[in-house]
Amino acid sequence: MVKVFIPGDTTACAVGADEVAAEVALQAQKKGLEIEIIRNGSRGAFWLEPLLETEADTGRIAFGPMTTNAVAELFDAGFPAACEHPLKLGKVTDIAWLARQDRLTFIRAGITDPLSLKDYKELGGFEGLKNALDMSPAEIVEAVVQSGLRGRGGAAFPTGIKWRTVLNTPAEQKYIAANADEGDSGTFADRLLMEADPFQLIEGMTICAMAVGASEGFIYLRSEYPKALHTLKHAITEAKNANLLGDDIGGSGRRFHIQIRVGAGAYICGEETSMLESLEGKRGLVRFKPPLPAIEGLFGRPTVVNNVLTLAAVTTVLANGADHYRNYGTGRSRGTLTAQLAGNIRHGGLVEIPFGTSLRELVEQIGGGTITGRPVRAIQVGGPLGTYLPETRWDTPLDYESFADIGAMLGHGGIVVFDNSVDMLEQARFALEFCATESCGKCTPCRVGSVRGVELVDKIANQDQVTSNLELLEDLCETLDSGSLCAMGGLTPMPVRSAIKYFPQDFTRAAES
Repeated sequence: MVKVFIPGDTTACAVGADEVAAEVALQAQKKGLEIEIIRNGSRGAFWLEPLLETEADTGRIAFGPMTTNAVAELFDAGFPAACEHPLKLGKVTDIAWLARQDRLTFIRAGITDPLSLKDYKELGGFEGLKNALDMSPAEIVEAVVQSGLRGRGGAAFPTGIKWRTVLNTPAEQKYIAANADEGDSGTFADRLLMEADPFQLIEGMTICAMAVGASEGFIYLRSEYPKALHTLKHAITEAKNANLLGDDIGGSGRRFHIQIRVGAGAYICGEETSMLESLEGKRGLVRFKPPLPAIEGLFGRPTVVNNVLTLAAVTTVLANGADHYRNYGTGRSRGTLTAQLAGNIRHGGLVEIPFGTSLRELVEQIGGGTITGRPVRAIQVGGPLGTYLPETRWDTPLDYESFADIGAMLGHGGIVVFDNSVDMLEQARFALEFCATESCGKCTPCRVGSVRGVELVDKIANQDQVTSNLELLEDLCETLDSGSLCAMGGLTPMPVRSAIKYFPQDFTRAAES
């Protein structure tokens, strides 16, 4: 029986994958063909979704972007054989967009049924946990330290150092908290991993628990991710039934349980201490630090708070060794960067590449430039509070230190592209308005300063004392930068200042007219 693969993740379904799957089943029935439809995860090539794949002697053959109207003529041409058709893309492994990537964390995404534990194991899944169960907690932590893995959620703190702190902090109860509250604009890597390869997150959390001595774990999931919730629930059940979660993991006598908690749509709960407050059933407000969550976290106990991608990457480190992971990347940025191309981009989707690739290569060569065909004017890297970068900065290598050197950040890897029709004054206003909307309200600079910032930008747009209001806006940014309790207010000046610095004509044209 021929296997036909049609992604079942959120993005693919949003552009018609469910309808394509139904039509494929209908046409196969009409022609008396026996096929097995597998709803795999997406490969992240969102510009090709729905991506239809069929098995062939030479490998899987892809067709896309597939539409329901094209399915009947595809079968008439000889599908599910590797027939000729205008939407035929050839072997999946030969698609240039995918072939030029170096996938470690997303190596299984799009290949299998996400909920097939058998498939996961056949593709190397749970090898990391198997190795970890034969190691001492200190040895696991040391492997993560030596790998050079840093937090993928945005802060880029060395993962092994955080784990070592929790390991060395005595407590009867410790926790693992996976931050899946992916709220940055233009980001979707966490969601894709949870929907396409959920066992990897479970395995990573379990390895972390073995390393620090935790017995309870929580996945704090963004409320807008219902498919991820469904997939994770079933994956956790499968892992429990296979003795890979629970009271006796792999017969080792070690205990670890995972629960899912769904957020309520607050961006601020992506900040680790605010997330912990929410997990405890409280309002999502930022905590003062110290104490660090690694010492006093969830319910006052030592807690590892890591992003989904960080925990997933740990499986690669433990399965293949620290040196294998360190061989990717550059300088102190080791491993791979999971870049998410969004905005005005021709070939949007998830791209996994070694750190050190230039922003220009990523956007122009892999991303294909703008979908409008107009020149790129600005690229925002690092989410809604990231820097807007002009063409003079696009040759900067994508690594933590290089971006810090130009006053920018990689954040969670979100990259949003704008063509030359963008108004950067409007983008600066958006950043301040976003902060005003999403602020938890605990500190005055963020709560009040963001609102005053929106008012100042509106005055500038209305040609009201442009020069003096720009000076006042800089003073306000300094207050936000130095006086905010957390990165929400502290980073809001970054997009505002960069828009003014690199695109001053959008702010001064009112005064000149």
